[in-house]
Amino acid sequence: MKIEGPAARLTIFLGEDDTWHHKPLYHEIVSRAHHAGLAGASVLRGIEGYGASSRIHTSRLLSLSEDLPLAVIIVDQEDRIRAFLPQLDELVTEGLVILDPVEVIRYVGRPTAAR
Repeated sequence: MKIEGPAARLTIFLGEDDTWHHKPLYHEIVSRAHHAGLAGASVLRGIEGYGASSRIHTSRLLSLSEDLPLAVIIVDQEDRIRAFLPQLDELVTEGLVILDPVEVIRYVGRPTAAR
């Protein structure tokens, strides 16, 4: 798949301890994005942050917090991202979901190996 030009970036901010049916929530989001055929998804782990609870989560050694912030980032054409949003209504009960217009300069997948 090749994407260039106008696109959308979907970012879902959540906690590392957030789950969906006893599995990590970020894993379920990435799995569903893959199943939906979206161009790609990445999960980034933050070292410190806070959200609606105003409780600071940090990876510093002296802190007891293990619920570090995560960001799931998905980029694809805007219509495909918007079609995926209803799935997040079901999955994300706490967190922040944002949608930004972006311009993709270059996105080229790796060639698949012949089997």
